[in-house]
Amino acid sequence: MRRKRSAQQALRTPQAAGLAGVLFALLLAAAVVLVRLGVPQGAGAVTAQGFTNSVRRGALRTALALVPFAGIFFLWFMGAIRAHVGAAEDRFLATVFLGSGLVFTATMFAAAAAAGAVLSVGHPAGTAPSAAYWDFGRHFAYTMMVEYAMRMAAVFVSAVSAIGHRLGVLPRRLTALGGLTALTLLFVSSNVPWSELVFPAWSLVLGLYILLAGGRPRPRPAARA
Repeated sequence: MRRKRSAQQALRTPQAAGLAGVLFALLLAAAVVLVRLGVPQGAGAVTAQGFTNSVRRGALRTALALVPFAGIFFLWFMGAIRAHVGAAEDRFLATVFLGSGLVFTATMFAAAAAAGAVLSVGHPAGTAPSAAYWDFGRHFAYTMMVEYAMRMAAVFVSAVSAIGHRLGVLPRRLTALGGLTALTLLFVSSNVPWSELVFPAWSLVLGLYILLAGGRPRPRPAARA
C-alpha cells in the first residue's frame, strides 16, 4: 500500500510542467507559421530574388528568435515530467522518451541554423542571396524540420502516450489523440504543408490538461481478478 501511494505521489506532475508545455506549443506554432510565410515551399516557393522583401526577412528573423526559447521550454517540459514519474517509470519507454525529445530539440535547432544561413548569405538588406546558397539552405532547413524533427516528435508523442496510458496518468482520449498525432507526423508531415502544426497542437492540449488537472494523476482502474 505504501509503495502504491509512493508511486502515485511520484507521478504528480507540477503545474509548471503544464505551463512549459503550453509556452512551448505557442512558441513553436508561431515559429512554424512565420517560417512557412517567410520561406514557403513547393509551388508557391519564394525565389532568391523574391526574398529581398523586408517583410519576409522580418518574419524569418522573428521565427529564429523564438526557436531557442521554444527549445528551452520543451526541455523544461521533458525534465519536469521525467523527474516526477520517478521510480515508477518504465526504463524502456523512458529511454525512448528522453532520446526522442533530445534529438527533436537538436534537429529543430539545426533547422533554425540552416534557415539563419539563408538570411546571412544575402549580406546587405535588400540584396538577393545566391541562388545556390538559397536552394541549399531552404531545402536543408525544411528537410531537417519536416523529415527528421517531426518524425522524432512522433516518437516522443508515442512514448508520452504509452507512459500515460500504462501508468494511468492520462485519459484515454488524450492517449488516442497522441496516437493520431504520431501517425500524422510519421506519414503525413513530409507531404502535406502545415501538418507539422499538429505537434504544437498536441503539446498545447497536453499542457492545458496538466494545468487543469492540477498535477493530480487519474486513478488507475483496479485490476481484474
